Amino acid sequence: MPAASPLAAYLHAVATQGFHEDPAQRQAAEALEACFSALNGQATAINGVYLWGPVGRGKTWLMDAFYQSLQASAQPIPARRQHFHHFMSWVHQRLFQLTGTADPLKALARELSTEVRVLCFDELFVGDIGDAIILGNLFRVMFDCGVVVVATSNQPPEDLYADGFNRERFLPAIAAIEQHMQVVNVDGGQDHRQHPGKRRQRYWLKESGAPSAMPGLFAKLSGGQTGSAEPLTIGNRTLSLVQRCESVLWCRFSDLCMQPLAAPDFIALCDQFSAIILSEVPNLSASQRKAKIARGTEDAPVKVDAGDRQLPALSVHDDSVRRFIALVDECYDRKVPLYIEAAVALTELYTEGYLAFAFRRTLSRLQEMQLQRFGQVGEAQESIEAPAPTAEAVE
Repeated sequence: MPAASPLAAYLHAVATQGFHEDPAQRQAAEALEACFSALNGQATAINGVYLWGPVGRGKTWLMDAFYQSLQASAQPIPARRQHFHHFMSWVHQRLFQLTGTADPLKALARELSTEVRVLCFDELFVGDIGDAIILGNLFRVMFDCGVVVVATSNQPPEDLYADGFNRERFLPAIAAIEQHMQVVNVDGGQDHRQHPGKRRQRYWLKESGAPSAMPGLFAKLSGGQTGSAEPLTIGNRTLSLVQRCESVLWCRFSDLCMQPLAAPDFIALCDQFSAIILSEVPNLSASQRKAKIARGTEDAPVKVDAGDRQLPALSVHDDSVRRFIALVDECYDRKVPLYIEAAVALTELYTEGYLAFAFRRTLSRLQEMQLQRFGQVGEAQESIEAPAPTAEAVE
């Protein structure tokens, strides 16, 4: 991708790489071009760019074109490009290290502003009260310190954390985004991830009682490497598994998604393995439970109006679905093929629950993983093509 500028990269892709002309993408590229030009012109007050829209609209590609242009400038501009949950993981770790510091958020933002001029966030999504409270002030302080932010999201700023508990704590972040970032809707009407391409099966539907395809798949992917069923140590956790070799990990859904793992653990797995197999994935859909009333210890055992706090309705699988989403995100971003064997077809995997909106992106990413173009060099170990997927397997 030529990286002279974001707009030049986009126009080159349209002219030579088969990209479809998309007015929404062109508008986004022009907004990124204006930000890029201001940065190279050494302007002092620079607005960032907030790209939002449904899945598969090219938001990440456009942001990456912007980031690569910064790196290729005559005088490279210090920038950091991260998936949003990686950034938040770093923020939590750094805040812990700054315990005892007066106004740690301001200290963190100032530290960040000395290291980078631009922060590029992919997939900005807020679903956690802890993150919402931190971001409510962090964004404002970062902008005050002169950090320029370019971000992608599936939601407009006003919809972030829309039904979240104590949402008023997040409103300062929304106000800061709208003040310091140009908000651009990138929705050309089609999911570009679904453009036709040669298929490669990475999702299997396993009916009850039917034999599993995963032992044969592991043998193909491992390419003769010595396998082991010994548990794997990740940080201070011990991970149970079915099989592993130097480059391939095979786990059950219960091993990865029903244990207290988090994004840093999935980062570590993608650092170590070039392919991951996930078997025994159940139907993740579930009716939502009625919300419960939460009271603080100050409310005592007696119900008082001031102490009643309504929590969002949750379903029995929400915690494991959150981990599954984080796993898919990490594999997708790192181009680590994720092979799945599940009890239901892909489009039926999660159709009802509190995380239905967030799962739309996950579904789109899993569907793109069924194309030959997705993957990395490590996957070349699979010397025999998997059988052509049936409609039930990938739809």
